[in-house]
Amino acid sequence: MRIKAVLAALILALIPATTPAVATAAANPYERGPAPTATSVEEARGTFAVTSAAVARQSNFGGGTVYTPTSDLTFGAVAVAPGFTSDQSSVAHFGPRLASFGFVVITINTLTLLDDPDSRGRQLLAALDYVVRTNPRADASRLAVMGHSMGGGGALRASASRPALQASIPMAPWHLTRNWSAVQVPTLVLGGQNDPTAPNSQHSTPFYNSITAAPDKAFLELRGGDHSDPRRDNVTVRKYSLSWLKRFVDDDLRYDQFLCPPPVPNTVISVYRDTCPHS
Repeated sequence: MRIKAVLAALILALIPATTPAVATAAANPYERGPAPTATSVEEARGTFAVTSAAVARQSNFGGGTVYTPTSDLTFGAVAVAPGFTSDQSSVAHFGPRLASFGFVVITINTLTLLDDPDSRGRQLLAALDYVVRTNPRADASRLAVMGHSMGGGGALRASASRPALQASIPMAPWHLTRNWSAVQVPTLVLGGQNDPTAPNSQHSTPFYNSITAAPDKAFLELRGGDHSDPRRDNVTVRKYSLSWLKRFVDDDLRYDQFLCPPPVPNTVISVYRDTCPHS
C-alpha cells in the first residue's frame, strides 16, 4: 500500500508539469483552416465555403461586395480598394480567395473613379467600420487594409490614420507623399520591377524605407512585373498577401515559414527586403 501511495503521489506531482506543455501546444484561438503548405498558400481557394453579398453605395464609400466564410467562427476583416479610374472588379479576385482561407473581405467601389489616395484611405476605413457593424462574423479587433495603385496609397493613408489596424498591403502603391514614418501597422509593400505608372524608385521603395515605426515590414518586387500584376490574380501575390494577413491579423505563426527567413531573389521575385516577423 505504501508503494502504491508513493506512486500515486509521483503521478500527481507530474500532472502540473505536463499540463502547461499541453496548453502551450494548444491552437492559437485565431487560427483558421489547416496548417499551410507550400502548395496551399498558392492555391486559388482555401477550405472555407464562401457567401457573398452586394453592398449598396454608402455616404462614405461607394459600396462593394462582402465575402464571408460559411462558419460559426469569427474572422479578421480585410477591405480592398481599387486604383484610379477602376472599380471593385479590378480587385474582385481577392474577395472569394481570402474569404475561403478565413477572412471576411470587402472589395469596395470608391465614391468616384477619380478619388485621390487619401480619399480612398478614408473609404477603406469606412468600409471596415461598415463590415464590423453589419457582419456578425467580423472581429472588430482584427482588421486590415489592402489596395492597388491609388488604392495602395489609400492603404498607406488608412494605416497612418488608424494604427490599431493589424496589417496593411499596398500593391503597386501610388501617392505623392513619400514619408510614411507615422505608419505603425505591419506593412507589406508589393511592387513591380517594370512598373511605369508607379515606379518603385519613386513610390514603393521610398514608402518602404520611410516606414520606421512599424514592428514589421517587407518589400517584395515582382520580377518583370508591371503596374497591373496585382489585378491579374498573380500567384506570388497570392502567396505573400495571404501569409502576411495570416501572420499579422490571425497571429498565425504557422505562416512564418513563408516570410522568415525571407525569400531570396528567384525567377518571380527580383528584390525582397524585410525585417522578418517577430514570433
